[in-house]
Amino acid sequence: MMRRLFTTAVAAALIGTVAGCGLVSSSGTFQSTSLPDGATPLDGASLVVTSKSFTEGVLLGKITATYLAAAGAKVTDLTGAPGSASSRQAQLNGDADILWEYTGTGWVNYHNETETISDPEELWERVRDIEKSEHNLDWLPPANFNDTYAFAASAATAQRLGVKTLSDVANLPEAERTFCVDDEFYSRSDGFGPMLETYGIGLNAPGGVPSGNVTRMDAGVVYTSTADSSPCNFGMVYTTDGRIKNLNLTVLEDDRAFFLPYSGTAVVRDAVLTEHPEIADLLGVVSEKLTDDLMQELNGRVDIEGEDPSDVAYEWLQSEGLVK
Repeated sequence: MMRRLFTTAVAAALIGTVAGCGLVSSSGTFQSTSLPDGATPLDGASLVVTSKSFTEGVLLGKITATYLAAAGAKVTDLTGAPGSASSRQAQLNGDADILWEYTGTGWVNYHNETETISDPEELWERVRDIEKSEHNLDWLPPANFNDTYAFAASAATAQRLGVKTLSDVANLPEAERTFCVDDEFYSRSDGFGPMLETYGIGLNAPGGVPSGNVTRMDAGVVYTSTADSSPCNFGMVYTTDGRIKNLNLTVLEDDRAFFLPYSGTAVVRDAVLTEHPEIADLLGVVSEKLTDDLMQELNGRVDIEGEDPSDVAYEWLQSEGLVK
């Protein structure tokens, strides 16, 4: 009872409570609905759902807020927190209860680990154990999507060059190995240069990729440049970005497993999950349905078609028969 009263107090004056970390909502709204059978397994629960500000983060937050409210919880929607740090800090402070994270982010950004773990399950287990031990945060089993780095080509270029994997790209003539990347990926210690080395075509190395074959540009322009195959055949993308499907890009397989998995994972404060274990089952139902293709579609509805994330979240839940 005391925790519920405390959470209610937080919900009533949350903007003031977390003003120090800049946590505010993108809209603070989600569709009001219920479970198909009318059950309310979270009746009496008061939950604060937050998210980061990029489209996918907001969508996942809206899906979570909508579904848990349908299950009977009183949900405060603080999705769309500016930057990554504010939502994370709010959860660490106990001012937010549920946040979707990525295993790669937890491993590299939060715990400064440098070991590359290519197996998604192993990486999740390692992050889960550290987060539970150090922060009393429960990383629930990950969803079936992986929002990691990748390289893509236009469908026509992929067909013309006969490439399906990054190893195929490495076997192309030097003149065809042209790349578009953003500045951040170009400069990362786990970014462009090390990736080329992994595939045996080091940057400015003999038989590798000369710097003249690499164009650095804003991340958003990479997608259209790749679709146009000008000035590059291959562009860096994020695997769940809606522009992949919209621009008919072909994502190449990272067949040497260079890129770290970034599996989407719902993270819940341990005290909240202990009090309301039903949260794990409910979010497990959602996680099983989230795939790369689906996230591309949902992200595209927001970023390309201009739909509101709360509407997209509600309509998807309804289409899956999870809410009415």
